[in-house]
Amino acid sequence: MDDAISHLAALTAQRDRELLDVTLAQGVLDLLGSLSVGVHRLIGREDEARRWLSCGLARRGQIAISDPSWVDLHALPLEASHPLRMQAMASGLPQQKAPEGERAEHMMVMPLPAEVGLPGVLEVFSSEPLSLRALRTTQTVLKVFGNFQSLLESSQRDSLTGLLNRQSFDATFLRASVPSAERDGAHAEGERRIGGASGYWLGVVDIDHFKRVNDGFGHLIGDEVLVLVARVMRQTFRHHDRLYRFGGEEFVILLRGGSEEDARGAFERFRLNVAQYPFPQVQNVTVSVGFTEVHHQDTPNLAFARADQAVYRAKHQGRNLVLSHEALVRAGLLSSAEEHVGYVELF
Repeated sequence: MDDAISHLAALTAQRDRELLDVTLAQGVLDLLGSLSVGVHRLIGREDEARRWLSCGLARRGQIAISDPSWVDLHALPLEASHPLRMQAMASGLPQQKAPEGERAEHMMVMPLPAEVGLPGVLEVFSSEPLSLRALRTTQTVLKVFGNFQSLLESSQRDSLTGLLNRQSFDATFLRASVPSAERDGAHAEGERRIGGASGYWLGVVDIDHFKRVNDGFGHLIGDEVLVLVARVMRQTFRHHDRLYRFGGEEFVILLRGGSEEDARGAFERFRLNVAQYPFPQVQNVTVSVGFTEVHHQDTPNLAFARADQAVYRAKHQGRNLVLSHEALVRAGLLSSAEEHVGYVELF
């Protein structure tokens, strides 16, 4: 019992959402003394086949790890390739599998709490079948994990749109401002290696003429527009891109990898998707987007201010535009140190 309480204490001390599953896997491994424990979640857009992402993998005598969030989606196993996981999620009950052939491992798959977050399973491999006591202890840990995950999600999510909120931006941004080679240990093939670059792009999105929507249709319709813009964001960007609502009609996107043109293409695709979306009653909504590359040792304020300058220019050039801060500097339309009246103090 003391061990279980100690592991629950360690789990609920975690505040980093991306490390929560790793902590769960390591805690259950230590608690059960099993061979390995994995936390696997289903990811993929609504129009794509879902795939399994290993969000936490702990093995005896090794450091717990996880798949990087930016892993190529198509390199991950398809949902149907793990039928026992699918059975556990469909039934809501643990599923067991005895050793087969030369493999002397027993397998237990338990569904993760499904109230918040991505659907998934806890997968335990052990040399002996799990006892009823061990199973009940693990299920108790999962219940506590689900409750804590709900609390953490509610504190880091915007209540209206479900996107990440302004308060959760700081820690994620600070990780993004570390150079890729330092963060990953080695450069992925094809990733740029420019001095000071982190491999991330920060985009600021502002809904055009949003005050007219609220004044002309009412705040309930205005809230509906915000929810639908958030939906278009989820459908447009990749599973590892971070999407935020900062309040009002302002959204922020932390985009990973690629060149300036790649980032422009992603933001342009989002702009077009919004412009073509049939918003009820309002019908047509557009957005202005400004973006900038996140540099090594950037602060949230500095990067946001650069992207916000580009948004400010887009508004004054007719709206419904995507502009790069770096491109504006190269064209002589902005100085790298320029600040304008729209600058926002974030923290």
